[in-house]
Amino acid sequence: MAEKNFDIIVFGATSFVGEILCDYMVAEYGVDEDIVWAAAGRSIGKLDALKKKLGPSAKHLELIVADADSEHSLREMVERADVIISTVGPYALYGEKLVKVCAETGTDYCDLTGEVQWSRLMGERYGDVAKKSGARIIHSCGFDSIPSDLGVHFLQSQARAKFGAPCERVKMGVKAMKGGMSGGTVASLLNVLKEAKDKPELRAELADPYSLCGREHGFTARQPNVTFAAFDKDFNVWVAPFIMAGINTRVVHQSNALSEKSYGEHFEYSEAMFMAGRMQATGASLAMGAFMGLASVGPTRSLLEKFALPKPGEGPTPEQQFKGYFDLRFKGETSKGEVLEVKVTGDRDPGYGSTAKMLSQAAVCLAKDKSKTGSVAGFYTPATAMGDVLRERLIKFAGMTFEVL
Repeated sequence: MAEKNFDIIVFGATSFVGEILCDYMVAEYGVDEDIVWAAAGRSIGKLDALKKKLGPSAKHLELIVADADSEHSLREMVERADVIISTVGPYALYGEKLVKVCAETGTDYCDLTGEVQWSRLMGERYGDVAKKSGARIIHSCGFDSIPSDLGVHFLQSQARAKFGAPCERVKMGVKAMKGGMSGGTVASLLNVLKEAKDKPELRAELADPYSLCGREHGFTARQPNVTFAAFDKDFNVWVAPFIMAGINTRVVHQSNALSEKSYGEHFEYSEAMFMAGRMQATGASLAMGAFMGLASVGPTRSLLEKFALPKPGEGPTPEQQFKGYFDLRFKGETSKGEVLEVKVTGDRDPGYGSTAKMLSQAAVCLAKDKSKTGSVAGFYTPATAMGDVLRERLIKFAGMTFEVL
């Protein structure tokens, strides 16, 4: 084993999100002070260019060459760090070897994947390995799905304090959101659609709200699912489907399963987007349905990739990231009808500016706060691995708020 001389190594540092994340890490921590970290990727030329772009504060940043296809190079990298951040997607194509090596070496790992079918597969293949080695593997540490996962976790802790019981039914509504999409996110989404096209079993898995809960989860509650424009009586607003709901709801149910059903055996959870009225909700629903339909068919998907969607490495400008934001509302109801509402906000565009800060703080939490979180080895969600400790970090360092209304 090599000496572990880094708290964190950022693998995929030259990706679109990776560059934003490295810029944030330099601004928040320097490179070799409270947090000692390094940047890794497969191209030394691109890593050198990134280091220059980061400026004088990054002059001591160590660069590490590693390739997602080379288990040997990944192992050499992983053995030098306490925690690995991975921004290299689509994870179903490029992510497994790194998870395998982290699980085998006892190295903590976090990423920003929204590919739930891949997350499930990794847990099944390497869960026992991670428990044996001491590794903590945490998927979905960006906008998918920290705000949803920690938002529900926060609401439930407040409900227990106020009512003495968790909320049996919870809804999340996106009240406001501004941000762009990068080519990396598009590539991950399209890869899932490509896989699902010829695999009926995968389509069934993607439709299962409990797909991340383990084969013997025991949940039977029929889950609500917003598939078209509807009027939500609880929020008193028209809503439309939220494209990230298929990811976030699975992670929230996984947290319930991992915490021994602390949200309840019959817990229900759904997500939607608030709309100004019926017409806007209908238009948004039709637009999302049309996009998913076109992206699911090979010829039209190719046309979208060529002419309409951002390419890998492309995404919102720094100004657009700075002007972005999100405001999410969570409303819960206990079995006795008691109601509680909380909100979660972020001060940058959700997918990139805020995601970079969330992923960074998740890694720092794993590296520095193990005694506070109490989490042990294995595959976890952000809420079950880090919970309130991560929430406090996000409030202090990542421009997020968690507030009871």
